[in-house]
Amino acid sequence: MKNSIRLFVSLLVPALMLAFATATPAAKHEMAKDKAKAAAGNYQLKKLFENDKVVATENLTKPGGESENRVRNYFRVVRVLRGGTTERTWADGKKEVRNPKTGDVYAEGPDTMAFKTKNIGKTDVVIYVVRLKEPKK
Repeated sequence: MKNSIRLFVSLLVPALMLAFATATPAAKHEMAKDKAKAAAGNYQLKKLFENDKVVATENLTKPGGESENRVRNYFRVVRVLRGGTTERTWADGKKEVRNPKTGDVYAEGPDTMAFKTKNIGKTDVVIYVVRLKEPKK
């Protein structure tokens, strides 16, 4: 009886180790896909109006969401529809925490360095942005 238990355990342990070793990369891959999908839903940019001179967008950033890292080389006017706490990270690594309040209106840009904005607060941040388009040449 003891020999059969030893044989069973000696076969079971390697089989379980093999099963976990092959399942872990797949589980990690699925978790990464879920995280990317959740992150994609945490930042939404909706184009509300566009013509040959201006573009108006509404940007929603859920807690933990972040915008893409790019240079915004245009002048823009921003109205905060729902305030919160955000962190702007510049391409050189410098970070800046901002606390836009609901109703704030401000002008920005053009920026010479890329940055991304992340919502580090606990509430959605919604801004309305109107930007000028570059004249066609």
